[in-house]
Amino acid sequence: MQKYLEKRVLINLNGSRKVMGILRGYDVYLNVVLDDAIEERPGGEKLRLGMVVIRGNSVVMLEALDRINQEQPKIGR
Repeated sequence: MQKYLEKRVLINLNGSRKVMGILRGYDVYLNVVLDDAIEERPGGEKLRLGMVVIRGNSVVMLEALDRINQEQPKIGR
């Protein structure tokens, strides 16, 4: 999860809810803090939420919306 910090993410929640925002923090229970959060409602309506804490047991999936840099393994001697 560390590589997702300070990146835009989309979180699918129980009840077919979706929230996107900048991941500011998380803990071992997958409780997450999002900044500039926006909830996408059915029908395309968007609701600005600001900074939110999402309880980990309601998270179904977390998807990165920004590119995540991954270090490539070094091959050679």
